[in-house]
Amino acid sequence: MTPEEQLRLIKEGTSEVINEEELLKKLEKGKPLRVKAGFDPTAPDLHLGHTVLLQKMRQFQQLGHEVYFIIGDFTAMIGDPTGRSEARPPLTREQVLENAETYEHQVFKILDPEKTTILFNSSWLESLGTRGVIELSAKYTVARMLERDDFSKRFKENKPIHVHEFLYPLFQAYDSVAMEADVELGGTDQKFNLLIGRDIQREYGKEAQVCITMPLLVGLDGVRKMSKSYGNYVGITEEPKSMFGKLMSVSDELMWDYYLLLTDFTSADIERMKKELHPMEAKKRLAFLITERFHSKEEAEEALRWFESTYSKREFPEDAPEVKLPAGKVKALELLVKINAVQSKNEARRIIQGGGLKVNFQKVSDPYEDVEVSEELKVQVGKKKFYKIIPL
Repeated sequence: MTPEEQLRLIKEGTSEVINEEELLKKLEKGKPLRVKAGFDPTAPDLHLGHTVLLQKMRQFQQLGHEVYFIIGDFTAMIGDPTGRSEARPPLTREQVLENAETYEHQVFKILDPEKTTILFNSSWLESLGTRGVIELSAKYTVARMLERDDFSKRFKENKPIHVHEFLYPLFQAYDSVAMEADVELGGTDQKFNLLIGRDIQREYGKEAQVCITMPLLVGLDGVRKMSKSYGNYVGITEEPKSMFGKLMSVSDELMWDYYLLLTDFTSADIERMKKELHPMEAKKRLAFLITERFHSKEEAEEALRWFESTYSKREFPEDAPEVKLPAGKVKALELLVKINAVQSKNEARRIIQGGGLKVNFQKVSDPYEDVEVSEELKVQVGKKKFYKIIPL
């Protein structure tokens, strides 16, 4: 790929690239870039929210760049203050190392092990010593730190900010200095930390890294970011059936974000799928792809069969009446009239807007949404009416 083509691909699914011009210049040098992302092992297992960064790192690998997975065994003992209203409880060295061991195994479900370098940031941060920490601290001001939203809010509310919390973003920045990173990836909530990395690199006479922020994956509740504390997560070590079932509970709209952030499909691919696939089929494909990635094709197939037999057949009676309709697209409210499920379009509109229509087990909430009649459809109207639509 040309540098311009690489840039277009890298930008897919990102929230922000700081900045694109610098990244293009780095790509034009024709040398593999050193791409880093840091993960603090504060919990033993990763979930799909963590893999958004891994997916982008994998893309860099496919483009021929060097990927560095930084395990923050040193910084995890401090705790990232991002988004916190109070200091994190410290972890012991033993807890951190135990969690880090599981990370090493899990990341290779996505990253190519032969093209991935795993580094522990204790290898350079522990050797800084007191003098090194003082020199590092002298390169940034308290005023700049207090520009950070969470620090600023705590300061205004007279909530304590501990000195070691100011050190966290400086240590993360020093990671970029130590390994001479060209690019650092992080979630949108990490933007402040990533930008400090650029500043500190310059302070040490290095070329500033490009910062790429990725969206925070919304969890199964469709509202908050995916997190174990919210209970809206899919763990990458979950059993195949559990993983598949959870992914099938994702809303139709959110499903497309999952495709963009968690798979190799481009935005152009996704737009084609939106036109060609029924949401239920698209969601099954998504659940299959992700389950296959973290388990195997055989286990994904078994999970698909389990889902269809457990949920689809249980929810839909086999003796539902069959109605034949011409193949093609039909508006949702017109569909209900054509199959004699309602007496009028007004009644159809009320039922649909009230959440009473499901097509292939997916809720249809827009009366004017097109329903594709190209294969057998299972239609549920309210709680007690079921129909099989057969295309002519």
